[in-house]
Amino acid sequence: MDLLEYEGKQLFARHGLRVSPGRAATTVEDAVRAAGDVGYPVVVKAQVLIGGRGKAGGVKLAADESEARQHAQNILGMDIKGHIVRTLWIEHASDIASEYYASVLLDRSAKRPLVMFSVEGGVDIEQVAEETPEKLIRHHVDPLLGLSREEAVKIAADGGVDGDVVEGVADALVALYEVWTAEDATLAEINPLIVTPDREVRALDAKVSLDGNALYRHPENQSLSDSENEDPIERRAKEEGVQYVKLDGDIGILGNGAGLVMSTLDVVAQAGGSPANFLDAGGGSDAEKIKQAVELILANDAVKAVLFNIFGGITRGDEVARGLIAAFEDVKPSVPFVVRLDGTNDVEGRRLLDEAKLPNVYPARTMDEAAEKVVALAAGQPVGAAA
Repeated sequence: MDLLEYEGKQLFARHGLRVSPGRAATTVEDAVRAAGDVGYPVVVKAQVLIGGRGKAGGVKLAADESEARQHAQNILGMDIKGHIVRTLWIEHASDIASEYYASVLLDRSAKRPLVMFSVEGGVDIEQVAEETPEKLIRHHVDPLLGLSREEAVKIAADGGVDGDVVEGVADALVALYEVWTAEDATLAEINPLIVTPDREVRALDAKVSLDGNALYRHPENQSLSDSENEDPIERRAKEEGVQYVKLDGDIGILGNGAGLVMSTLDVVAQAGGSPANFLDAGGGSDAEKIKQAVELILANDAVKAVLFNIFGGITRGDEVARGLIAAFEDVKPSVPFVVRLDGTNDVEGRRLLDEAKLPNVYPARTMDEAAEKVVALAAGQPVGAAA
Protein backbone atom coordinates (compact mmCIF):
# COMPACT_ATOMS: atom_id res chain seq x y z
CA MET A 1 0.00 0.00 0.00
CA ASP A 2 1.57 3.24 -1.18
CA LEU A 3 1.19 6.36 0.94
CA LEU A 4 0.82 9.97 -0.10
CA GLU A 5 3.74 12.23 0.78
CA TYR A 6 2.09 13.83 3.80
CA GLU A 7 1.02 10.43 5.17
CA GLY A 8 4.59 9.20 4.87
CA LYS A 9 5.79 12.29 6.70
CA GLN A 10 3.36 11.57 9.51
CA LEU A 11 4.99 8.16 9.91
CA PHE A 12 8.42 9.78 9.80
CA ALA A 13 7.52 12.24 12.54
CA ARG A 14 6.10 9.39 14.62
CA HIS A 15 9.56 7.87 14.69
CA GLY A 16 11.55 11.03 15.36
CA LEU A 17 12.48 12.01 11.82
CA ARG A 18 12.38 15.76 11.36
CA VAL A 19 9.95 17.12 8.76
CA SER A 20 8.84 20.62 7.82
CA PRO A 21 5.62 21.88 9.43
CA GLY A 22 2.60 21.52 7.19
CA ARG A 23 -1.07 20.65 6.86
CA ALA A 24 -3.21 18.71 4.40
CA ALA A 25 -6.06 20.49 2.61
CA THR A 26 -8.82 19.32 0.30
CA THR A 27 -10.35 22.67 -0.69
CA VAL A 28 -8.98 26.05 -1.72
CA GLU A 29 -10.18 27.70 1.49
CA ASP A 30 -8.62 24.89 3.57
CA ALA A 31 -5.36 25.46 1.73
CA VAL A 32 -5.40 29.22 2.36
CA ARG A 33 -6.13 28.71 6.06
CA ALA A 34 -3.39 26.10 6.29
CA ALA A 35 -0.90 28.43 4.63
CA GLY A 36 -1.72 31.16 7.13
CA ASP A 37 -1.31 28.77 10.04
CA VAL A 38 1.94 27.28 8.74
CA GLY A 39 3.43 30.68 7.89
CA TYR A 40 4.56 32.15 4.59
CA PRO A 41 6.34 31.40 2.38
CA VAL A 42 4.75 28.01 1.77
CA VAL A 43 4.95 25.28 -0.83
CA VAL A 44 1.66 24.03 -2.27
CA LYS A 45 2.17 20.38 -3.19
CA ALA A 46 -0.14 18.03 -5.08
CA GLN A 47 -0.67 14.74 -3.25
CA VAL A 48 -0.74 11.92 -5.81
CA LEU A 49 0.96 8.54 -6.01
CA ILE A 50 3.12 9.39 -9.01
CA GLY A 51 6.43 11.09 -9.63
CA GLY A 52 6.99 14.18 -11.73
CA ARG A 53 4.64 16.43 -9.76
CA GLY A 54 6.93 19.42 -10.03
CA LYS A 55 7.39 19.15 -13.80
CA ALA A 56 3.62 18.82 -14.19
CA GLY A 57 3.02 22.04 -12.26
CA GLY A 58 1.85 20.30 -9.11
CA VAL A 59 4.39 21.93 -6.76
CA LYS A 60 4.37 25.71 -6.38
CA LEU A 61 5.91 28.27 -4.02
CA ALA A 62 3.54 30.86 -2.56
CA ALA A 63 4.80 34.03 -0.90
CA ASP A 64 1.41 35.31 0.27
CA GLU A 65 -2.29 34.53 0.53
CA SER A 66 -3.05 35.58 -3.03
CA GLU A 67 -0.46 33.21 -4.48
CA ALA A 68 -1.51 30.38 -2.17
CA ARG A 69 -5.12 30.75 -3.29
CA GLN A 70 -4.16 30.86 -6.97
CA HIS A 71 -1.91 27.80 -6.76
CA ALA A 72 -4.50 25.82 -4.79
CA GLN A 73 -7.15 26.64 -7.40
CA ASN A 74 -4.84 25.56 -10.22
CA ILE A 75 -3.57 22.34 -8.63
CA LEU A 76 -6.75 20.91 -7.09
CA GLY A 77 -8.41 18.77 -9.76
CA MET A 78 -5.26 18.67 -11.88
CA ASP A 79 -4.64 15.43 -13.79
CA ILE A 80 -1.04 14.28 -13.27
CA LYS A 81 -0.39 11.19 -15.40
CA GLY A 82 -3.90 9.89 -14.80
CA HIS A 83 -3.99 10.77 -11.09
CA ILE A 84 -6.48 13.47 -10.11
CA VAL A 85 -5.28 15.82 -7.36
CA ARG A 86 -7.82 15.87 -4.54
CA THR A 87 -5.50 16.67 -1.63
CA LEU A 88 -2.82 19.32 -1.17
CA TRP A 89 0.03 19.44 1.32
CA ILE A 90 0.74 23.00 2.45
CA GLU A 91 4.24 23.08 3.87
CA HIS A 92 6.41 25.88 5.20
CA ALA A 93 9.08 26.57 2.60
CA SER A 94 12.57 25.35 3.50
CA ASP A 95 15.92 26.96 2.83
CA ILE A 96 18.23 24.29 1.44
CA ALA A 97 22.00 24.09 1.75
CA SER A 98 22.39 20.46 0.60
CA GLU A 99 20.20 17.68 -0.78
CA TYR A 100 20.84 14.01 0.00
CA TYR A 101 19.08 10.72 -0.77
CA ALA A 102 18.22 7.96 1.72
CA SER A 103 16.13 4.81 1.54
CA VAL A 104 15.55 1.44 3.17
CA LEU A 105 14.17 -1.55 1.29
CA LEU A 106 14.50 -5.32 1.13
CA ASP A 107 17.26 -6.73 -1.06
CA ARG A 108 15.65 -10.04 -2.00
CA SER A 109 18.79 -11.46 -3.58
CA ALA A 110 20.80 -10.85 -0.40
CA LYS A 111 17.80 -11.64 1.85
CA ARG A 112 18.65 -8.61 3.98
CA PRO A 113 17.46 -5.04 4.49
CA LEU A 114 19.37 -2.59 2.33
CA VAL A 115 20.13 1.01 3.29
CA MET A 116 21.01 3.25 0.35
CA PHE A 117 22.45 6.72 0.75
CA SER A 118 23.86 9.37 -1.58
CA VAL A 119 24.90 13.00 -1.36
CA GLU A 120 23.39 13.40 -4.84
CA GLY A 121 19.81 13.94 -3.70
CA GLY A 122 16.96 15.62 -5.51
CA VAL A 123 17.33 13.49 -8.67
CA ASP A 124 16.26 9.97 -9.57
CA ILE A 125 18.38 7.41 -7.77
CA GLU A 126 18.62 5.42 -11.02
CA GLN A 127 20.40 8.41 -12.55
CA VAL A 128 22.86 8.54 -9.66
CA ALA A 129 23.53 4.78 -9.90
CA GLU A 130 24.21 5.11 -13.63
CA GLU A 131 26.19 8.34 -13.79
CA THR A 132 28.01 8.48 -10.42
CA PRO A 133 27.80 4.98 -8.86
CA GLU A 134 30.68 5.79 -6.52
CA LYS A 135 28.39 8.29 -4.78
CA LEU A 136 25.75 5.67 -3.93
CA ILE A 137 26.41 3.82 -0.67
CA ARG A 138 24.72 0.41 -0.37
CA HIS A 139 24.79 -1.11 3.12
CA HIS A 140 23.18 -4.42 4.08
CA VAL A 141 21.83 -4.66 7.62
CA ASP A 142 21.73 -7.72 9.85
CA PRO A 143 17.96 -8.04 10.42
CA LEU A 144 18.51 -9.58 13.86
CA LEU A 145 20.59 -6.63 15.05
CA GLY A 146 19.08 -3.73 13.12
CA LEU A 147 20.90 -0.60 11.98
CA SER A 148 23.26 0.54 14.72
CA ARG A 149 24.22 4.15 15.22
CA GLU A 150 27.84 3.27 14.45
CA GLU A 151 26.79 1.81 11.10
CA ALA A 152 24.70 4.88 10.34
CA VAL A 153 27.60 7.23 11.14
CA LYS A 154 29.86 5.19 8.84
CA ILE A 155 27.30 5.31 6.01
CA ALA A 156 27.08 9.10 6.33
CA ALA A 157 30.85 9.54 6.50
CA ASP A 158 31.53 7.14 3.63
CA GLY A 159 28.87 8.91 1.61
CA GLY A 160 30.80 12.17 1.86
CA VAL A 161 28.41 14.35 3.86
CA ASP A 162 29.73 17.52 5.46
CA GLY A 163 31.44 16.73 8.74
CA ASP A 164 29.20 18.91 10.85
CA VAL A 165 26.05 17.02 9.81
CA VAL A 166 27.32 13.43 9.99
CA GLU A 167 25.57 12.96 13.32
CA GLY A 168 22.32 14.46 12.04
CA VAL A 169 22.32 12.29 8.94
CA ALA A 170 23.04 9.24 11.09
CA ASP A 171 20.06 10.10 13.28
CA ALA A 172 17.87 10.33 10.17
CA LEU A 173 19.09 6.97 8.85
CA VAL A 174 18.44 5.21 12.16
CA ALA A 175 14.94 6.73 12.32
CA LEU A 176 14.24 5.80 8.68
CA TYR A 177 15.24 2.19 9.38
CA GLU A 178 12.94 2.21 12.39
CA VAL A 179 10.07 3.39 10.16
CA TRP A 180 10.80 0.53 7.76
CA THR A 181 10.81 -2.14 10.44
CA ALA A 182 8.24 -0.86 12.94
CA GLU A 183 5.63 0.02 10.31
CA ASP A 184 6.13 -3.14 8.20
CA ALA A 185 7.13 -1.05 5.20
CA THR A 186 8.48 -2.47 1.95
CA LEU A 187 10.05 0.89 1.05
CA ALA A 188 10.92 3.99 3.06
CA GLU A 189 12.57 6.68 0.94
CA ILE A 190 13.53 10.33 1.36
CA ASN A 191 14.48 12.32 -1.71
CA PRO A 192 15.63 14.83 -0.86
CA LEU A 193 16.88 14.61 2.70
CA ILE A 194 17.91 18.22 3.12
CA VAL A 195 20.40 20.12 5.21
CA THR A 196 19.20 23.64 6.03
CA PRO A 197 21.53 26.65 6.33
CA ASP A 198 21.35 26.31 10.12
CA ARG A 199 22.54 22.67 9.64
CA GLU A 200 19.33 20.90 10.53
CA VAL A 201 18.73 17.57 8.71
CA ARG A 202 15.14 17.20 7.58
CA ALA A 203 13.00 15.01 5.28
CA LEU A 204 11.63 17.24 2.52
CA ASP A 205 9.78 14.41 0.77
CA ALA A 206 8.50 10.96 1.69
CA LYS A 207 7.87 7.85 -0.34
CA VAL A 208 6.54 4.99 1.78
CA SER A 209 5.02 1.66 0.78
CA LEU A 210 3.48 -0.51 3.49
CA ASP A 211 2.98 -4.26 3.35
CA GLY A 212 -0.79 -4.60 2.97
CA ASN A 213 -0.67 -8.12 4.40
CA ALA A 214 0.68 -6.70 7.68
CA LEU A 215 -1.95 -4.00 8.15
CA TYR A 216 -3.79 -6.09 10.71
CA ARG A 217 -0.87 -5.31 13.02
CA HIS A 218 -1.27 -1.57 12.40
CA PRO A 219 -4.92 -0.52 12.75
CA GLU A 220 -3.77 3.11 12.92
CA ASN A 221 -2.49 2.81 9.32
CA GLN A 222 -5.51 1.16 7.74
CA SER A 223 -7.16 4.45 6.83
CA LEU A 224 -4.10 5.61 4.88
CA SER A 225 -3.58 5.39 1.09
CA ASP A 226 -4.96 7.33 -1.87
CA SER A 227 -8.27 5.47 -2.01
CA GLU A 228 -9.95 8.13 -4.18
CA ASN A 229 -7.45 7.51 -6.98
CA GLU A 230 -7.47 3.75 -6.48
CA ASP A 231 -8.70 1.76 -9.46
CA PRO A 232 -12.42 1.05 -8.87
CA ILE A 233 -12.10 -2.63 -9.81
CA GLU A 234 -9.19 -3.07 -7.40
CA ARG A 235 -11.19 -1.31 -4.69
CA ARG A 236 -14.18 -3.56 -5.33
CA ALA A 237 -11.95 -6.65 -5.25
CA LYS A 238 -10.47 -5.54 -1.94
CA GLU A 239 -13.94 -5.07 -0.47
CA GLU A 240 -14.91 -8.56 -1.67
CA GLY A 241 -11.72 -10.16 -0.34
CA VAL A 242 -10.36 -11.11 -3.77
CA GLN A 243 -6.65 -10.82 -4.64
CA TYR A 244 -6.82 -8.73 -7.82
CA VAL A 245 -4.36 -6.38 -9.50
CA LYS A 246 -5.26 -4.56 -12.70
CA LEU A 247 -2.65 -4.65 -15.47
CA ASP A 248 -2.39 -2.97 -18.86
CA GLY A 249 -3.22 -5.85 -21.22
CA ASP A 250 -6.35 -7.38 -22.75
CA ILE A 251 -6.32 -11.01 -21.52
CA GLY A 252 -8.14 -11.68 -18.26
CA ILE A 253 -6.40 -14.21 -15.99
CA LEU A 254 -7.80 -16.36 -13.20
CA GLY A 255 -5.89 -19.01 -11.30
CA ASN A 256 -5.84 -20.57 -7.86
CA GLY A 257 -2.68 -19.76 -5.94
CA ALA A 258 -0.37 -16.80 -6.42
CA GLY A 259 2.45 -18.93 -7.86
CA LEU A 260 0.18 -20.47 -10.50
CA VAL A 261 -1.22 -17.08 -11.45
CA MET A 262 2.26 -15.59 -11.80
CA SER A 263 3.30 -18.55 -13.96
CA THR A 264 0.18 -18.07 -16.08
CA LEU A 265 1.03 -14.39 -16.62
CA ASP A 266 4.50 -15.43 -17.78
CA VAL A 267 3.23 -18.15 -20.14
CA VAL A 268 0.68 -15.80 -21.70
CA ALA A 269 3.38 -13.15 -22.19
CA GLN A 270 5.70 -15.73 -23.76
CA ALA A 271 2.92 -16.68 -26.15
CA GLY A 272 2.72 -13.05 -27.26
CA GLY A 273 -0.21 -11.94 -25.16
CA SER A 274 -0.66 -9.15 -22.63
CA PRO A 275 -2.40 -9.97 -19.31
CA ALA A 276 -5.12 -7.59 -18.16
CA ASN A 277 -4.98 -8.59 -14.51
CA PHE A 278 -3.62 -10.78 -11.75
CA LEU A 279 -6.47 -12.62 -10.00
CA ASP A 280 -5.86 -15.33 -7.42
CA ALA A 281 -9.12 -17.07 -6.60
CA GLY A 282 -7.33 -18.79 -3.71
CA GLY A 283 -7.53 -22.31 -2.44
CA GLY A 284 -10.90 -23.92 -1.92
CA SER A 285 -12.78 -21.43 -4.09
CA ASP A 286 -16.44 -22.38 -4.43
CA ALA A 287 -18.84 -21.66 -7.27
CA GLU A 288 -19.92 -18.30 -5.80
CA LYS A 289 -16.34 -17.06 -5.53
CA ILE A 290 -15.57 -18.13 -9.10
CA LYS A 291 -18.64 -16.25 -10.34
CA GLN A 292 -17.52 -13.21 -8.34
CA ALA A 293 -14.05 -13.43 -9.92
CA VAL A 294 -15.51 -13.58 -13.43
CA GLU A 295 -17.52 -10.43 -12.76
CA LEU A 296 -14.37 -8.62 -11.59
CA ILE A 297 -12.38 -9.66 -14.66
CA LEU A 298 -15.14 -8.60 -17.05
CA ALA A 299 -15.57 -5.24 -15.29
CA ASN A 300 -12.42 -4.23 -17.18
CA ASP A 301 -13.61 -3.12 -20.63
CA ALA A 302 -10.16 -3.79 -22.11
CA VAL A 303 -10.52 -7.57 -21.69
CA LYS A 304 -10.88 -9.36 -25.05
CA ALA A 305 -10.45 -12.96 -23.82
CA VAL A 306 -10.20 -14.77 -20.48
CA LEU A 307 -8.00 -17.67 -19.36
CA PHE A 308 -8.99 -19.92 -16.45
CA ASN A 309 -5.99 -21.94 -15.29
CA ILE A 310 -6.97 -24.19 -12.38
CA PHE A 311 -4.81 -26.86 -10.79
CA GLY A 312 -7.07 -28.39 -8.19
CA GLY A 313 -5.91 -29.29 -4.74
CA ILE A 314 -8.43 -28.09 -2.20
CA THR A 315 -9.98 -26.19 -5.10
CA ARG A 316 -12.30 -28.61 -6.89
CA GLY A 317 -12.69 -28.63 -10.65
CA ASP A 318 -16.43 -29.26 -10.44
CA GLU A 319 -16.90 -26.17 -8.23
CA VAL A 320 -14.94 -24.06 -10.72
CA ALA A 321 -17.14 -25.36 -13.53
CA ARG A 322 -20.32 -24.61 -11.59
CA GLY A 323 -19.07 -21.08 -10.86
CA LEU A 324 -18.32 -20.47 -14.52
CA ILE A 325 -21.73 -21.80 -15.55
CA ALA A 326 -23.43 -19.53 -13.00
CA ALA A 327 -21.42 -16.55 -14.22
CA PHE A 328 -22.46 -17.21 -17.83
CA GLU A 329 -26.10 -17.37 -16.77
CA ASP A 330 -25.97 -14.05 -14.91
CA VAL A 331 -23.26 -12.03 -16.65
CA LYS A 332 -23.58 -13.43 -20.19
CA PRO A 333 -19.97 -12.71 -21.23
CA SER A 334 -19.38 -11.56 -24.79
CA VAL A 335 -15.67 -12.47 -24.82
CA PRO A 336 -14.22 -15.98 -25.32
CA PHE A 337 -12.97 -18.09 -22.40
CA VAL A 338 -10.23 -20.71 -22.39
CA VAL A 339 -10.51 -23.16 -19.49
CA ARG A 340 -7.80 -25.51 -18.30
CA LEU A 341 -8.88 -27.74 -15.42
CA ASP A 342 -6.46 -30.18 -13.81
CA GLY A 343 -6.29 -31.88 -10.42
CA THR A 344 -9.11 -32.55 -7.96
CA ASN A 345 -12.41 -33.40 -9.71
CA ASP A 346 -11.09 -32.16 -13.05
CA VAL A 347 -12.92 -34.89 -14.99
CA GLU A 348 -16.21 -33.96 -13.36
CA GLY A 349 -15.55 -30.27 -14.01
CA ARG A 350 -14.88 -30.84 -17.70
CA ARG A 351 -18.00 -33.02 -17.93
CA LEU A 352 -20.14 -30.25 -16.46
CA LEU A 353 -18.75 -27.73 -18.93
CA ASP A 354 -19.33 -30.12 -21.85
CA GLU A 355 -22.95 -30.65 -20.82
CA ALA A 356 -23.56 -26.94 -20.24
CA LYS A 357 -22.42 -26.15 -23.80
CA LEU A 358 -21.45 -22.63 -22.82
CA PRO A 359 -20.99 -20.39 -25.86
CA ASN A 360 -17.46 -19.32 -26.70
CA VAL A 361 -15.71 -21.53 -24.10
CA TYR A 362 -12.63 -23.43 -25.28
CA PRO A 363 -11.06 -26.29 -23.28
CA ALA A 364 -7.29 -26.77 -22.98
CA ARG A 365 -5.27 -29.62 -21.49
CA THR A 366 -1.99 -27.80 -20.75
CA MET A 367 -0.88 -24.31 -19.76
CA ASP A 368 0.95 -23.82 -23.04
CA GLU A 369 -2.07 -24.87 -25.08
CA ALA A 370 -4.31 -22.61 -23.01
CA ALA A 371 -1.97 -19.63 -23.43
CA GLU A 372 -1.71 -20.10 -27.19
CA LYS A 373 -5.49 -20.34 -27.54
CA VAL A 374 -6.32 -17.31 -25.42
CA VAL A 375 -3.71 -15.15 -27.20
CA ALA A 376 -5.17 -16.15 -30.56
CA LEU A 377 -8.72 -15.50 -29.42
CA ALA A 378 -7.79 -12.07 -28.04
CA ALA A 379 -6.36 -11.26 -31.45
CA GLY A 380 -9.59 -12.41 -33.16
CA GLN A 381 -8.05 -15.53 -34.66
CA PRO A 382 -9.90 -18.88 -34.87
CA VAL A 383 -8.70 -21.76 -32.67
CA GLY A 384 -11.15 -24.56 -33.47
CA ALA A 385 -14.48 -25.54 -32.05
CA ALA A 386 -15.60 -24.34 -28.65
CA ALA A 387 -16.75 -26.73 -25.93
